Amino acid sequence: MAFAVISDVHSNIEALTAVLADIDARGLDPIYCLGDVVGYGPDPEACIDLVERRCKVTIRGNHDEALFSGADRFNPYARHAIDWTKSRIKPGLFRGRATTRRWRFLQELPLDHREGEHYFVHGSPRDPVNEYVYREDVFFNAEGKLRTIFKTVDRLLFIGHTHLPVVISDALETFVPGEQGFEIALQPGRKYLVNVGSVGQPRDRDVRACYVEVDDDLVRYHRVAYEVEAVVKKIGANPALDSVLGSRLLVGM
Repeated sequence: MAFAVISDVHSNIEALTAVLADIDARGLDPIYCLGDVVGYGPDPEACIDLVERRCKVTIRGNHDEALFSGADRFNPYARHAIDWTKSRIKPGLFRGRATTRRWRFLQELPLDHREGEHYFVHGSPRDPVNEYVYREDVFFNAEGKLRTIFKTVDRLLFIGHTHLPVVISDALETFVPGEQGFEIALQPGRKYLVNVGSVGQPRDRDVRACYVEVDDDLVRYHRVAYEVEAVVKKIGANPALDSVLGSRLLVGM
């Protein structure tokens, strides 16, 4: 059964809509979301509604959690975006039912999800919300960090958080989509960590939205063009969001 995994939407409804259309065109079902539905971007409500409606499971990301625990550790751009998002979606006396539903949806997101041999988490099994796993860990901390992580994995671990797509095997082999094609055949008996990249804020110098298709023992990365300039204009017109959050979308950083 082929399914899709998305992550790091970051309130970018243009990117999310384009990705879901591509998923539908390929007939992929179900869809799993690894979190960070909100943050950075200008359309949190629309993204929450669409993710809630379309995704079988959604995991809690660090930006989702920051709505409730605070964004003190974030840089000023991210912190201001979270503060603005919270002002939009936090329930209040004169807020409607939709606001309460969105708030509860994010508040109740699980830290992780296991389904058969598949494990879904935003950051890593060691710290589901906050820990980053990078390709460079293969070279600098393989015996500690990655070995510990792979002990928790049955077959496939799906993560997001870094916005940098990569596949790492338990033999510490790496596959970077775009540099080495866009499809990897999984080997029997091996375990794999799959960073699915970002829908709403890619950071691998490719401005297109990114998500993963899993079809038996094949992992395929898909890049989807969307109206980046429209998102940049929305951010620029919003005094609560710094323009850098838009300009970075134009260079994929």
